[in-house]
Amino acid sequence: MRWLFLLLVVLNGFYYVWHQQEAPLRAKDVTPLNLYRGSQQDIRLLSETAGDGRRMEGAARQQCLFLGGFSDEDSIAKLQQRLGTMRVSVQSVPKDAAGSGYWLAVAPDGQRLLGDQQLQNLSKEFNELKHKIMLCEGVAPTQ
Repeated sequence: MRWLFLLLVVLNGFYYVWHQQEAPLRAKDVTPLNLYRGSQQDIRLLSETAGDGRRMEGAARQQCLFLGGFSDEDSIAKLQQRLGTMRVSVQSVPKDAAGSGYWLAVAPDGQRLLGDQQLQNLSKEFNELKHKIMLCEGVAPTQ
């Protein structure tokens, strides 16, 4: 009888240790955000930060509008002619530089001429037309 009692005590100890390992971890104490004071307290747009105006203008200049995504050169040539009639200056982009397909990079002055309405009209006219805004860096014109 003593051996049975000792066996049950040892099994109970193993059972306790086993359950302690499976217990869920306690959540860490997280300090509330309102306790952090300083310059990082409020969320502000980059354009609203003081002293960063020059940096933002440079960043805005580095973003270009790309039109295209066509699989053949005929469609991109027609789009280039159509944009030429709208007096939007564009530049051909190498096929691998802007993703799959043929793309045109719109000059910054041409971006002002192309609004949402004009892009919608162009997408109705050219079925495969896509547009995206990417950084201008690393995009070299084809010669």
